[in-house]
Amino acid sequence: MKPSRTISVWALMGATLTAIMPRSIRLYAPASLAAGAIVPLSPEQAHYLGSVMRLATGAEIAVFNARDGEWRARITSLRRGAAALAIETALRAPTMEQLPDLWLVFALLKRQATDLVIQKATELGVAAIFPVITMHSLGERINLARLEAIAREAAEQSERLSLPEIRAPQPLSDLLAGWPRTRRLVAAIERAAAPPPAAGEGPTALIVGPEGGFAPAELDYLRARPFVEPATLGPRILRAETAAIVGLALLQAAPRPP
Repeated sequence: MKPSRTISVWALMGATLTAIMPRSIRLYAPASLAAGAIVPLSPEQAHYLGSVMRLATGAEIAVFNARDGEWRARITSLRRGAAALAIETALRAPTMEQLPDLWLVFALLKRQATDLVIQKATELGVAAIFPVITMHSLGERINLARLEAIAREAAEQSERLSLPEIRAPQPLSDLLAGWPRTRRLVAAIERAAAPPPAAGEGPTALIVGPEGGFAPAELDYLRARPFVEPATLGPRILRAETAAIVGLALLQAAPRPP
């Protein structure tokens, strides 16, 4: 009788993950996506597929953008710093994505907090993100390309088709001076005698202040704008990045049935 072979649970799990993970990989590609097209990938995407995910030529992944939707693709070439995909079949049409007409305005924060805001706002379906400079904001500059990369990775993970537009920082007063009057702006204000943010129809935006909150003069300026709706996020003082996440979630929460 032959000795029984030892079966490694970890080996089985690894084989299973290898089999299922390629189908779950999604990459954003701005190129035109259509059956039969060959789409080049960036060096960073090539590194991700080959060195991080350990894929090889012939593996299937999904590729997407807001214009063409999501497609099944096959890796046709993969080497250091370069890769290409052959587009095969459509998975989702662009019209299948239903995102809220929602913007986020937030005062500049420290780097890690800003990264978190960009990531979570993307996951929550925000269409545009506006960093603003306030009296208490931290810094006046951002690495826009880096934040766009964070948003792209969040869209890949969260199954979005589109990427949020991320604007360059501007002073709060300039933003409000050019604000579209048809878009309500819900201002999350600490200890405000106001209701919590409520979901509603039509274009909406959330504005969240910096660490330490808005200055008194800024609060007066906000309250004087007819399109601004003060709102409270509850009895506790939240970190700015937490306030952004909570406010965006509340603005998309369906009201409870009576």
